[in-house]
Amino acid sequence: MLTIQDLQDQNLILFEAISGSRAYGLATPQSDTDIRGVFYLPQADFYGLNYIPQVANETNDIVYYELGRFVELLLQSNPTVLELLSSPPDCIRIKDPIMDLFNPSWFISKACHLSFAGYALGQIKKAQGLNKKMVNPVEKVKKSVLDFCYVIDNGKSIALQKWLIKHQFQQENIGLAKVNHAKNTFSLFYDSTGHSGYHGVMQKENANSICLSNIPSSAPVVAYLSFNQDGYSAYCKDYTEYWQWMEKRNPARYAHQAQGQTYDTKNMMHTFRLLEMARDIAWYGEIRVRRPNREALLAIKAGQFIYDDLLVRAESLAGEVERAFNQSNLSEQVNRNLALQALVEARLSVYK
Repeated sequence: MLTIQDLQDQNLILFEAISGSRAYGLATPQSDTDIRGVFYLPQADFYGLNYIPQVANETNDIVYYELGRFVELLLQSNPTVLELLSSPPDCIRIKDPIMDLFNPSWFISKACHLSFAGYALGQIKKAQGLNKKMVNPVEKVKKSVLDFCYVIDNGKSIALQKWLIKHQFQQENIGLAKVNHAKNTFSLFYDSTGHSGYHGVMQKENANSICLSNIPSSAPVVAYLSFNQDGYSAYCKDYTEYWQWMEKRNPARYAHQAQGQTYDTKNMMHTFRLLEMARDIAWYGEIRVRRPNREALLAIKAGQFIYDDLLVRAESLAGEVERAFNQSNLSEQVNRNLALQALVEARLSVYK
């Protein structure tokens, strides 16, 4: 398996550039330095069975694409590699003359609308989901099946937990039996002595369903119980997603929540950056990586705007981008033939 060190030691790197916030002109003192590049495989690996499309470090701060994979992503109008091909001159650290074979204009087309603006709109949906998590935190103590059970007693519905307290009952002494033709509805029996061997509503604290018991034919029905199984399943899904997010999230990205903002500010900044870059493509027919409105974008990252206002602005900008592409003279698709010809020429050159 090739490593980044191998690429460097064997002089396999064809192109290398600083990317991300430093390329966009949006870096702050806390910003990492991201590196993206292009490499070619040793000849034996390329002609053999050891094709490796990508080499990266553990955090993906440094990523190199194999030459063929790089062209494949360009043909898909992938924003990351399109930005790499159009890197600002002051960000380029290594550039083999072979890379001049690939003309950025071949990959500028109306397909960029979907890849840039579509990805940005996906980021908006992601931000909406994150906003929901931040505005509606889930308590660490997980609810149990009992919290989603209700008792129908004297024609009224009451939460099981309250019903147990009202009657000074223990859930362990309850026996349940299915009611025919009534989904998630059960006849409820109670034995205060515990001699009937009832299994209770649940046997374990982390149970995902209720328990049924063998009920003597002479036992009287005390009440009827309804279990909101769909509600419990949805809650468990939300609980798992929320606490996985809490464990994996970068606290620095959510620091502005304490200041009253409840969204991923960095995510929202890049949403606007992508939409503005998409508009530039439609207007000017080129990828403009370095952003001219640094202060405006960093203000979004700093949490200076209300979340709902930003959503309105983003949706308006997305509409502007769509109109710009509809009115542009860009080709419908990338120039696949020229790209593949250049790839073949590059391959022949590196392996001659």
